[in-house]
Order: sequence, then C-alpha cells, then structure tokens
Amino acid sequence: MGQTIVASLKDIRKTYYMGALSVEVLHGISLDFYEGEYISIMGPSGCGKSTLMNILGCLDKPTAGTYYLGGEDTSEMDDDELSTIRGARLGFIFQSYNLIQQLNVLENIEMPLFYQGYSEADSHEIAIGLAQRVGLDDRIDHKPFELSGGQQQRVAIARALAVDPLIILADEPTGNLDTRSGAEILDLFDELNQQGKTLIMITHSDELAERSPRWVRMRDGMVESDDRRNS
Repeated sequence: MGQTIVASLKDIRKTYYMGALSVEVLHGISLDFYEGEYISIMGPSGCGKSTLMNILGCLDKPTAGTYYLGGEDTSEMDDDELSTIRGARLGFIFQSYNLIQQLNVLENIEMPLFYQGYSEADSHEIAIGLAQRVGLDDRIDHKPFELSGGQQQRVAIARALAVDPLIILADEPTGNLDTRSGAEILDLFDELNQQGKTLIMITHSDELAERSPRWVRMRDGMVESDDRRNS
C-alpha cells in the first residue's frame, strides 16, 4: 500500500430537505483512503453508507465539508465537472450489474472508453484484454441475458477497469450471487488489489468485510470504527 492519498473526506455532512423537514444523514465524516488499499465500508441499513458511497462516487454532493478525489476538490464542482471526473477516475460495480442488455460483453466493457473518447481500435483492444483478465474471453459475443449472474458481474468488473480508474467502488457486489459465484468475485477482488488497485466495497456483511485489510464501520451517519488488520 502506498502513502499517496487518493480520496480524502473532510467533515462531510449530508442533509436531505423534504419541504419544511430536514434530515441530516451524514454527521461530519472524515476519512482518508490510500493508493492500493482495499477497504470495506459497512454498517446496518440506514447508517449512511449508501449516501457516503454516492458522495465518494461523485454521484451526489455533500451539504458541507470537502471531498478531494485525486487531489481535486470536488465539493464545488457542477454536475458536468462531476460527470467528467467520475468517468475518468472511478469504476463502479453494482449489486444489479447495470449492464446494457442490448449490447454484448465486449460492447459493455467498451462503453466507458467510448465516453472518454478512445478510438474504436484502442477500445476494442483494451476490452478484449479485460475480458481475458476476468475469464470471459470465450463469451465476448454473448448478451447479458445469456450469462450467469457471476459472469455478468465479471463483465461489470471488466467495465469498471476499462479506464484504469483511480478507485473502484463496489456496492454490495455479491448481493445477487450464490455463495460460489460470490466467492469467485471476491477472489477476483483480491487479485485486483494485489495488482495495486484501490478498492472500496460497501457491504452490510461482516463476512465480506473480513476479506479486506481495512474496514470502516458506520452507525447513525458517523464513523463508529476504522480498523486495519495487522499484516
């Protein structure tokens, strides 16, 4: 693990306003994430971990506080700027895969590259390499509905890796998978982390969190604990 900070949250607060009612969901979160770390953010439903994930993923902005991603302050960015930094610096893996059903495996992996302006030839070459990396090089012409859940999540992982992101964000990545497929996905995460990738996983499962060397436990919109396993 390097000592380079890739993401830094400083006193992050998030309040949702519903008419006259206001609900503060995050109460001053301060965390630093380092290059090459594998972190689990966990806690019960309603603890604020999904809201925190949305801020880390530049899908939402904090009400107060600052969030630096790769040294850039995202807190004051407008939606277009957030979209740009999100596309270039972050890879997302969701519980429900979020694949485009009309596209085949290769085309799904190529999507982020298309948005980043890569040439067709370069996109194709990168996507084939990533399909091989996640063990799907014999499935590149298949559509998502022709794949198992575990295979679909592998496509999602390859897509997340396409732009060589600063951070991979995984939200309950094994939630829709059987035990064996889930274990295979977690093995793949281990491999990616050993190759130097920074992974942040949101989970309600202590068993999943045990896979990562660092786990942040949230409760009632605050950080309850932040622990690192001794290596």
